[in-house]
Amino acid sequence: MRENARKYYYSLQQEEIERIKESGNRPSLLMHTCCAMCACWPIVYLSEYFDLTLYYFNDNIYPEAEYRKRLGELQRYVREFNQEFNRDVKIITTPYQGEQYRQQFLPYADSKEGGERCLHCFDLRMGSGIEYAEQHGYDYFCTVMTISRQKNSIILNQIGERLQKEHPSVRYFFSDFKKEGGLEKADQLIRQHDIYRQNYCGCFYSYNEMLERARKDYREELKND
Repeated sequence: MRENARKYYYSLQQEEIERIKESGNRPSLLMHTCCAMCACWPIVYLSEYFDLTLYYFNDNIYPEAEYRKRLGELQRYVREFNQEFNRDVKIITTPYQGEQYRQQFLPYADSKEGGERCLHCFDLRMGSGIEYAEQHGYDYFCTVMTISRQKNSIILNQIGERLQKEHPSVRYFFSDFKKEGGLEKADQLIRQHDIYRQNYCGCFYSYNEMLERARKDYREELKND
């Protein structure tokens, strides 16, 4: 059932690309983007068909130094990409409000990774993106997050489908960027551009879970010495 849903959303992605190719137009697309590691392949893929702008709204990322590092890597990759492919991909950033984000998500402190807290986080960031797209006249909106191994592309596309109904002037671009070797293509670009590979999703809670995993691994190493 889940695999059928993934295939369905991927088929919508391919059908939309074919319609755009046949139209001869080059519409504008705003893509919510969390990091260069996730964005590198979707940027290559989408910029062939769209005037592409990235929307870096990620107050979830903790600490602020990590937020700045991921943004810096994204900016570097986009500069290199634009120069290599003669494109003009732009990046929109919003003021970092990490502490406000943490306070807003305190009711979900006990939620597990991938649970209710994550769903509200996806909804918040994608909602901000499509509102910006609507206010600034973009034709399409999507999120890069459907490429992530750790994120459920079905849920992300369902959120996008609902948001499109709330913002009818913007078309949500359904996607599953993992399909057709997307992960392998991303991995090749990551190596080629020496892109920073973060080892946790981003938020305060996933940061602490990452530290706990590291402590556990260290204890296991000591035990086996």
